[in-house]
Amino acid sequence: MKWETTHCLTGDVLGVILAFMTSANRPDIVHLRAFTEGDLAFLDRLCTDPDALGEFEWPGFGDPRARRKRWETDGYISAESAAVAIVRADDTVVGIATWKPRGYPSGVTYEIGVGVLPEHRGQGVGTVAQKLLVDYLLDRTTANRIEALTNGGNLGEQKALERLGFRREGVMRGRSFQHGEYVDVLVYGLLRSEHRPGTP
Repeated sequence: MKWETTHCLTGDVLGVILAFMTSANRPDIVHLRAFTEGDLAFLDRLCTDPDALGEFEWPGFGDPRARRKRWETDGYISAESAAVAIVRADDTVVGIATWKPRGYPSGVTYEIGVGVLPEHRGQGVGTVAQKLLVDYLLDRTTANRIEALTNGGNLGEQKALERLGFRREGVMRGRSFQHGEYVDVLVYGLLRSEHRPGTP
């Protein structure tokens, strides 16, 4: 495995290092990296294409400049929330991976999420990206818990989380409104000790 590191600032936390894995002999594998100016067209698409994030994540039309403005503000890396690009070996951006602190104190729990463009779905990209993100958070932060929320109808994401060792912990009934109806949201959680047995 080859390791790539990018030094960056995460809000008021200085010197955070993003470390991501790629495989030299797997041209189809994905890795994570910080967004660059060349990725702005991808970020614009997330605001303008209802199919980009999929039926469970599309929030409706909003300011098409919002994601571009966020990138110009902090490069999508801050203490409040962060996002990185999911890219193939040829540096094609195929999705977005996000995390934000939850719980108390900040840094004990992170909520993660991924979105993969429709033309790259069904290839295991989302599962690999979530695995890389979980490993990153457990390697580079004080996280004890990683959690994910998913639409009750999103069976693909539920299976992906379960493959990574997440446990379904509960159902928030009628929490979201999509496609003209209220839908349930499932809560999944993974503890550091479950992902890495024997660690404190």
